[in-house]
Amino acid sequence: MQQHKLPDWEIDDLPAPPPFTVSNLFKIIGPGAILLAASIGSGEWLLGPAAVLKSGTSLLTIVTISVVFQVVVNMEAMRYTMYTGEPIFAGFMRTSPGALFWGNIYILLALLHIGWPGWAATSASALFAAIAGRLPTANDTTALLYYGYFTFVACGIILAIGRTIEKMLERVAWVMLVYIFLFLLFINFAFIPGEIWWSTLRGFFSLSLGVSGTSWVMLGALAAYAGAGGILNLTISNWIRDKGFAMGGRVGAIPGIVGGRKIKLSPVGKIFTITAENMQRWRGWWRYVRIDQIWIWGAMCLAGMFLTVNMARGLIPAGTDISGLAAGAYQAEYLSQAMGKIWWTLTLLNGFWILFSTQLSLTDSFVRVVTDIWWNGNPLARKWAGDDVRKIYYTVLLLFMLWGFVALRLAQPLTLIIIGANMAGLVLALSSLHLIAVNRKLLPPELRAPRWRELVLLLSALFYGFFVVQSFRAVIQ
Repeated sequence: MQQHKLPDWEIDDLPAPPPFTVSNLFKIIGPGAILLAASIGSGEWLLGPAAVLKSGTSLLTIVTISVVFQVVVNMEAMRYTMYTGEPIFAGFMRTSPGALFWGNIYILLALLHIGWPGWAATSASALFAAIAGRLPTANDTTALLYYGYFTFVACGIILAIGRTIEKMLERVAWVMLVYIFLFLLFINFAFIPGEIWWSTLRGFFSLSLGVSGTSWVMLGALAAYAGAGGILNLTISNWIRDKGFAMGGRVGAIPGIVGGRKIKLSPVGKIFTITAENMQRWRGWWRYVRIDQIWIWGAMCLAGMFLTVNMARGLIPAGTDISGLAAGAYQAEYLSQAMGKIWWTLTLLNGFWILFSTQLSLTDSFVRVVTDIWWNGNPLARKWAGDDVRKIYYTVLLLFMLWGFVALRLAQPLTLIIIGANMAGLVLALSSLHLIAVNRKLLPPELRAPRWRELVLLLSALFYGFFVVQSFRAVIQ
């Protein structure tokens, strides 16, 4: 980036939110569904069951605390975007020491966090098992690699279609979520005994935290990915801009390259003046935000973790290691053993959708973060793109796909996910503090977060920072 200071915001009117009705509610909410489709992947389907089977349900207390913290992180990132129309990364770049420093820092963190396509690899293991009729073994490494390539390329194809990328992600997310939750609810009600339900539920509110048998690296990964994890939490601000929340409706969006028309995306945010009318509109937008984040994302994250862990506890013997090449397919193996072969394919399809939807959202998240940072902070990039943001987005997407083909060869799927998850903890610790700085420096007093939210952000930084330190100490030792 060529400049250290972003240009001043422009002034515009705050759009009025749609009247608060049930029909409008389902039209407006959606970013939370995209984030949920991503969140319910590695944390719920893989890390949660893997950790609980080793160390017991008391670990689920980490999940409860993490989701509460991440709801606040999400909403505070959205607060800035609703006032300025800019994604939160632009807000970070407006703080000292400037756009060049923070832009490069967050691009690096995004690469370290979500630049590992482990979710494509784990969804590939579920797809392979469904077709081959068995769990993959070490002899299937090459076949799994090509399945991983296929699922990764499919993500790129989906991101090229639709009027806007956010709208396409939202539609795909709702379809996947309906199937996923209907399947999980049916399996849990039909096959899991009531006493397991109660003991799993107690684990979310346990006062004792037994961690015997689980490494700090795994615990750090669980803490971060119990919700969305790091960069994904912050990308919610990019999605609500494209959705048109508040001042996001004044700056434009990133359109798809196939089926989308050219939409002008302003590189400079637009703010509104503080008036009684605008404050009333502001409160109306926040009403939608609370439902999108607290009830669609937060509550359903906890429900997703409960249902997947409960299913695993009812089907898989305690102490079983469900990592390795078949990490995305163990639930199908044990369910089919207990209930019959018909459940093999259905469970694998569910696991595939869970993990594929995560990879899809993460792919867009990384590309979108890089694109928006360059678009807001680099006039040369905008000049090269001819003021068409799609040129930057799809160039970055192509480069990311090429890197993904290399990364898929570097380690086993769950290892890639754990690496990314621990980097997510670092992102959450840093961004929690950075959100406090943005709140105090850039927002007018009438729109700032209350002090109790700043306290929650501070506690969030300490919580994730603790797990990051412990994880790095464990790796060094």
